[in-house]
Amino acid sequence: MKTGLTLAACLALAVTGAATAAAKPSGPFANLKFRNLGPAVSGGRVSAVAGIPGKPDIYYVGTAGGGLWKTTDNGIKWVNVFKHGDSPSIGAVALAPSNPKDIWLGTGEANPRNDVLLGHGVYFSPDGGKTWQFKGLKDAGLISNIAVSPTDPDTAYVAVLGNPWKPGATRGVFM
Repeated sequence: MKTGLTLAACLALAVTGAATAAAKPSGPFANLKFRNLGPAVSGGRVSAVAGIPGKPDIYYVGTAGGGLWKTTDNGIKWVNVFKHGDSPSIGAVALAPSNPKDIWLGTGEANPRNDVLLGHGVYFSPDGGKTWQFKGLKDAGLISNIAVSPTDPDTAYVAVLGNPWKPGATRGVFM
């Protein structure tokens, strides 16, 4: 019996050692290490992402319950640029093609689930997220997408799911 236990223990150590040795990466990925990227909010749910063409270090991440975050160093540091208490859930973010400092933001994550946070409309920032202006659709509930006109940064098309739990007039595409 003692020999059987010793043999089992030795076998377990050998398998563990082989698994550890096999898990060590080699080649071009040998020095990569796992790390978390982005803000740790909303249980990790990212609901919207937007970047600036030609500037890979700058992008925005909208979260399901923690506002809109901006990085200017490819994700090493993050700043919460939209943290309005009545609309912490982000459903859509879009940058104007003609001026990426013009940001359109739709509140309310459009991923209906049992703990969804309803948003309170569309907001606009003319200065890269430093200041915000309310633009409308206060009762929109959930906003899934925003497309900004390529020639007119003041024109945006907003896809609105509305309140997922009841019918309403704010469901559809708005300009």
